[in-house]
Amino acid sequence: MTGRILIVDDDRSMCEMLEDDLRERAFDPTWRTSAEEAFAVLKENEFDVVLTDIQMPAINGIDLCKRVVKSQPDVPVVVMTAFGSMDSAVSALRAGAYDFVTKPIDLEMLAFTLERAVNHRSLQEKVKKLSQLVAKSKRLEALLGESAPMQDIFDLITRIADSEASVLISGESGTGKDLVARALHLRSSRQKAPFVAINCAALPEALLESELFGHTRGAFTDAKEERKGLFLQADGGTLFLDELGALPLALQPKLLRVLEDRCVRAVGSDQETPFNVRLIAATNSDLESIVEEGRFREDLFYRINVIPVEMPPLRSRGTDILLLAQHFLEQFGARSGIGSMKISNAVAERLLAYNWPGNVRELRNAMEHASVLARHEQLIVDDLPKNVRAYSGSHMVVGSDNPAELVSMEAVERRYILHVLRTVAGNRTLAARVLRLDRKTLYRKLRRYGDSAE
Repeated sequence: MTGRILIVDDDRSMCEMLEDDLRERAFDPTWRTSAEEAFAVLKENEFDVVLTDIQMPAINGIDLCKRVVKSQPDVPVVVMTAFGSMDSAVSALRAGAYDFVTKPIDLEMLAFTLERAVNHRSLQEKVKKLSQLVAKSKRLEALLGESAPMQDIFDLITRIADSEASVLISGESGTGKDLVARALHLRSSRQKAPFVAINCAALPEALLESELFGHTRGAFTDAKEERKGLFLQADGGTLFLDELGALPLALQPKLLRVLEDRCVRAVGSDQETPFNVRLIAATNSDLESIVEEGRFREDLFYRINVIPVEMPPLRSRGTDILLLAQHFLEQFGARSGIGSMKISNAVAERLLAYNWPGNVRELRNAMEHASVLARHEQLIVDDLPKNVRAYSGSHMVVGSDNPAELVSMEAVERRYILHVLRTVAGNRTLAARVLRLDRKTLYRKLRRYGDSAE
């Protein structure tokens, strides 16, 4: 069922007609023919929306709306008013009504309005309970989430934490790949040993080789003293290679040899030193595509990608967005000494509507921005960054009633493939999986399309 609807109208036949139609649309409707009866049943039962006519004897719809708003402010009221009676509609909205529909009733529009009202109430309930949900929400180390994709990630981390197999964490930038790596380390038997991390994109090739493997004194111009590399610094623990896709091609066979032999040779040395390290790597690029393009060694890819972990983008995590937003607000409130701020319903709607291309990292920044600008205990839409509060999702239209606007099947296919590719942030392997195409077919189509797909 989509939601429980209480219909109030003194016209019995109207109630019966609305009941039949709404039930077919998966709502759960109940009706009463007077405001007194409706208010009595509302006090004894839980409803998601009240749908009431305005013109009724004794207590009219506007007075009923006022009573509902006062006694049960979380239950939205939708009023039905005669066509052209805008004064009545405005009076209802001033009385606290959520929305109105005009008679004769457009049943499609009514169903759409009721669905919005049901979702509005559901969102209000979540917003009211956010702080409790954050406290009770399942978390794993610094990772937080109740969504199905995150529950799968938690389960996978628990199952593989004590394994010695290499792990490759993939996902868009800002999804928390480094947090997964740390959670794997802290849940493993290596937790008391070092966790050492390095960003492969942050250093030039010569310096990166020295950082990883170490160097002897005099191995190069600035090598004034011997340095132990990260493999040996992490001995007994975990080495995390972030942005693995940026690893220089010339350095890849050296890394492969080290992983195969479990020994490391410092730059400038002819001696090898054994080590005991669990390797975890992360990438925000499509490594399989990079392998096919010849920019990453296939043997190294398979050596590291023993256990793949794919982090979901924030936009696919549903109301985890609100959980994380409230969590960050509580962090910033505690740090600044201003206490915990709450999220308003309007802010929650904007947060859920936004696409979050920067994922959790962008959400955290947005909440820090909002907490600094907020002048009240509850965030309002104006506190949000401009790109979040002004966001309007784009929709791809592939159909039209105007023959002049119709396009060929090839054009529809091209638009949809490019749309999927943008949605998965250019990850061609994931796009091929969504489209149920093999990668070679997808690449061939992208080459034919040219433009931004390449």
